[in-house]
Amino acid sequence: MLHNFGSINLDHVYRVPHLVRPGETLASHDYRVGLGGKGANQSLAMARAGGRVCHWGRLGRQDAWARDTLSRAGVEVFRVKLVDAPSGHAIIQVDDAGENAILLFPGANHGFRRADLNELVADTQPGDWLLTQNECVGLDKLIPLAGDHGLKIAFNPAPMTEEVLRLPLSRCRLLFVNRTEAAGLTGLALDVDAEALLDALAVRLPAVEVVLTLGNDGAWYQHGDHRLHQPALPVKAVDTTGAGDTFIGYFMAALQAELPVRDCLERATAAAALAVQHPGAADSIPTVNEVDALLAAEAR
Repeated sequence: MLHNFGSINLDHVYRVPHLVRPGETLASHDYRVGLGGKGANQSLAMARAGGRVCHWGRLGRQDAWARDTLSRAGVEVFRVKLVDAPSGHAIIQVDDAGENAILLFPGANHGFRRADLNELVADTQPGDWLLTQNECVGLDKLIPLAGDHGLKIAFNPAPMTEEVLRLPLSRCRLLFVNRTEAAGLTGLALDVDAEALLDALAVRLPAVEVVLTLGNDGAWYQHGDHRLHQPALPVKAVDTTGAGDTFIGYFMAALQAELPVRDCLERATAAAALAVQHPGAADSIPTVNEVDALLAAEAR
């Protein structure tokens, strides 16, 4: 079983000709509200990939529809708590080139207490996976607690903050990072090449498996001296929101199915390529049949 301690947000998505500049008032030519949050997106992606995932989260009572959306997709939601507080939400701009800018309000995602974390971890089995991101509070307590309980921890440090640098990251089994997060963890410049980022991550976290996602430049896997590169599929991006979450969900589902790492990378990359061709975050996550069809077409 994989347990995902993650945010559930309502996404307010605005399509704009370009990302708004300081002092500028810009008209949006489309607006949608949907399910979002890195945690919810990753749980949804894993479920659509055929994986088994139980989501741990908090949501405003008035937004129970978001929990029901996860449930209909196959996510176990009995650990999603409805509370008398506003749900987390995000204001997302998506420009005509498919790039995005996001303003996040954490809301109910920041209401976890130590007692909540103890209860959640106590309901797991040693050897289970715990997946988490950096949009919920309590990671400084949860990571040691989960490690002591025998859970395998996968961490996506997004959004990257100073607090991440103080977390016991060496207790993670697997780390998912993009270029910005890798640079933040290592202190390197954003424009260094992938190999330099991987070298620095290997020095900082020598025992941790690392997956480095680089958009059009594909993805890398590293563990010790072992490195693999998976090229990206050449597609035209409409909206990159949620592509990284799609990648992680599909990678974890393939890992849960005990596929080789090369296949995990391939499936995750194909899923992300499909996701960026559609608007939205949760709405863009493909089904396992769509990913299988794309991989079959690429193999011909």
